[in-house]
Amino acid sequence: MTTENQPATRQELIRSYNLLVGGIEDEAIDDDERAYGGVIRAAKGKLVESMTPHIVRLAWLESGGVSERLSFGDARTYRVPIQDDYVAGLPMDIADYINARRQEYFYRAQVDQHIFVDGKLVMGVECKSYTENAMLKRILVDFRLLKSLHQELVCCLLQLESQLGGNYSNLNANLQTGSARSHTLMSYFPEINLHIITLLEGERSINRPIHWRQYFKELHPEALDQAIVRFSELLASFL
Repeated sequence: MTTENQPATRQELIRSYNLLVGGIEDEAIDDDERAYGGVIRAAKGKLVESMTPHIVRLAWLESGGVSERLSFGDARTYRVPIQDDYVAGLPMDIADYINARRQEYFYRAQVDQHIFVDGKLVMGVECKSYTENAMLKRILVDFRLLKSLHQELVCCLLQLESQLGGNYSNLNANLQTGSARSHTLMSYFPEINLHIITLLEGERSINRPIHWRQYFKELHPEALDQAIVRFSELLASFL
């Protein structure tokens, strides 16, 4: 694919998906260093991470955004400090111990892709080959930590397949109603307002992995267009 400053075309993104997912199984079988499953998960995970900046930049440019204003920082971490209210509620001797070492009490938070406009972090994207609800819990916590530092952060999940239940994997649905379990989890993180974007039609099946040729799923141009439109809408306020 082309560089992030020169985004891949829709056709190039689809071709990259076809080449990588279509050949993952052969690569995994030939890899003597890592377990089969690990190769598969790493390859598909990195695919979505590598596609995301191109999709976001296409959305930005097609909305009239200036290329130089948009940048990415996937390796950056943010220091989230321990909360004062928590420390104040601890036994005094423990609170005194922590307060004397405050600089040590932080957590490094990040998500897969950080998107900046004019140098300001405006969007985070978690990139998954698939997502199920146990993974969604972790995603929500990561975004909660980041949003404690960046209150206006737009939070997104971009996944190849969905295993969340509901109709997240029905790309032709007029209304994305989601699933009961996912909405229940998200209700405990109301400040996040997670936007879930799926690229492949049909719920993920653990017995029908898409890197097996007989179960391969096409990435359709219409699905890619939908993702670009969704990102365009989410970035519109930063133009």
